[in-house]
Amino acid sequence: MSRKRKTYTADFKSKIVLEILEGEKTLNEIASKYELLPKNIQNWKRQFLDNASLAFDKSAVVKEYKEEIEKMRKQNNELAKKVGTLTIEKDWLEGKLKSLDSSLKLTHLVLIFLRLSSNKKEMIDDGVQANNDKINPSLNRQLELLSISKTAYYYKPVVPFSSDKDMKLLNSIDKIYTKHPYYGTRRIVQVLKRLGFNVGRKLVKSAMEFMGIVALYPKPKTTIANKEHKKHPYLLEEFKNDKKQVVIEKPNQVWSADITYIKLEKGFAYLSAIIDWHTKKILSWKLSNTMDVSLTTSVLNEALSLYEKPDIVNTDQGSQYTAKEHIDILVKNDISISMDAKGRSIDNIVIERFWRSLKYEDVYPNSYKNIKEARRGIDEYIKIYNGERLHSALNSHHPHF
Repeated sequence: MSRKRKTYTADFKSKIVLEILEGEKTLNEIASKYELLPKNIQNWKRQFLDNASLAFDKSAVVKEYKEEIEKMRKQNNELAKKVGTLTIEKDWLEGKLKSLDSSLKLTHLVLIFLRLSSNKKEMIDDGVQANNDKINPSLNRQLELLSISKTAYYYKPVVPFSSDKDMKLLNSIDKIYTKHPYYGTRRIVQVLKRLGFNVGRKLVKSAMEFMGIVALYPKPKTTIANKEHKKHPYLLEEFKNDKKQVVIEKPNQVWSADITYIKLEKGFAYLSAIIDWHTKKILSWKLSNTMDVSLTTSVLNEALSLYEKPDIVNTDQGSQYTAKEHIDILVKNDISISMDAKGRSIDNIVIERFWRSLKYEDVYPNSYKNIKEARRGIDEYIKIYNGERLHSALNSHHPHF
């Protein structure tokens, strides 16, 4: 039997995306339910949102199809040229291989054609099969002709950090990080080992990257900035006092935005929020099963619809905040863009303190089972945080405008 690459219909992809957008289940839960890779689901969601406007603009769809047809026509012309070239090569090869039997000549010619394909694994037929009086080469020979190793052929992608054991590790790292945000991988590994985890720095580093967290201390610049994403300078230095503390004197002068990881019983979610630096009030927030630019832009647009626009919005250099969609909203509203220095999440300390309060006063004690439960609980906590909770930074008053 032939082994073909698994394909999914547009209807199936739409179904998955709509389930993601409902926000009732985590990304890992949906991926496990349908035996999909989380990355594929994220890509489908991005593609779905990028093309959502086409549902209301038929002319754009027609134009796109015309462009696609023209592109295919050019590809067919190029393919015809390649076939002509291969015909010449075939004649040349037959002249050179007269002393060899026909099966060997065929093998060489097939090899030339197959190397043009980018989806070589789709061409594999398992074992030897008689089909229309033709016998397929053995599986080993097919893999040899296509330069595919057996390991690559039989490899099945594994969903990262999806088991119960993985979740316990992620939750433990989250607790350690929230309590000691300045801990790097070395010290987190030491704490985890004391808790009974047999882990190394490589695994912890991967887990932290997976969760989107980084230790709060300056690091040397070891990475190259994405050329497509402009990084903006940190603008809050001018507001620092003699103790190097940022002091903002009025509401809507500086907003801070960030994303944090929220542990659940079966997976995780991402919480994005915007806080006013002076009043410490949470202006808008959203809990999502994916961490993408649509999460941050929706939170930003909501805050701008509810409050007077700020002079400055400060964020980290995460791709969600450097993305064109997010930057365009700030530019359109004539808002100055400020970003933490590389590895300096402490530059956004006001919202980092909120994350710590939220997790220790609400998320950890309640141990939410799912996104729906977490969304309801976090909503109640933020209402208390904004309207009742006393803040030492506000002389024991609650946030207010």
